Amino acid sequence: MTDQKPDIDEHTGVETTGHTWDGIQELNTPLPRWWLFIFFATIVWAVIYMVLMPAIPALPGTGMTNTPGTRGHSDRALVAQEIRALNAERAAGAASLVSASLSEIENDLSLQQFALAMGESAFGDNCATCHGAGGRGAKGYPMLADDIWLWDGTLNGIETTLLHGIRHTEDPDTRQSAMPAFGRDGLLSEKEIEDLVQYVLSLSGGSNDAAAISRAAPIFAQQCAVCHGAAGAGSRQIGAPNLTDEEWLYGGEVRDISLTIHNARNSKMPAWQGRLDEPTIKALAVYVHSLGGGEK
Repeated sequence: MTDQKPDIDEHTGVETTGHTWDGIQELNTPLPRWWLFIFFATIVWAVIYMVLMPAIPALPGTGMTNTPGTRGHSDRALVAQEIRALNAERAAGAASLVSASLSEIENDLSLQQFALAMGESAFGDNCATCHGAGGRGAKGYPMLADDIWLWDGTLNGIETTLLHGIRHTEDPDTRQSAMPAFGRDGLLSEKEIEDLVQYVLSLSGGSNDAAAISRAAPIFAQQCAVCHGAAGAGSRQIGAPNLTDEEWLYGGEVRDISLTIHNARNSKMPAWQGRLDEPTIKALAVYVHSLGGGEK
């Protein structure tokens, strides 16, 4: 025992701890009962949780990552179980897609809705990285929501593009075309390319440089018309863009068009057959076809 009397704060009547900072004394105020009850309950709950659930890290060298818990709970196993259930649920619909033609899918409301939902999911996982969410596209990546197509925009045409890709060297049936690099390979001079840019712009009303257009007309006829057509309307058979519609994959400014003529672009799209199964590719074709209204 000690004869020392506790120090009582005269304003509150509460015993102090004896600690003082800059003349301010610390009160030895007891914790609220409700807070203590909650604190002790969390300790009890933590112990129960560690017994039931995977919680305590295993010691090095034991070959385990943590204690398994008496419940044998595993998030990994639960996710795998949910995936198996989802695949089983989708199996019937996927089988229906395989046995139906694309036109039958589009004309059957239930099949179409299933294909759209499946295609939207597959698009987000595989296509949105380049084409953007909802197919909005980006510079160098075609917009799929505007119903303007370099190649065939019908259901069957879109499926063919998905199956074989564009300029996919490992697929002999890929969609293939190649624009020459007129500047890089020395086919045209810088001055000729400058004039040709003005000519290309004039096709969609973007230039009125009559002198440059006149000089470039025979160049376009000799070098470009074989793919883009005499009027610049393009060709779906070889993926040659329409130059008259003011739609530009790589930009419609003078510098953009000049770079395209000088270096060419010839971008690629992978072939998805072998990567995705048949029902997924069909569902993707239906989904992409729906984004811009699709061609018949």
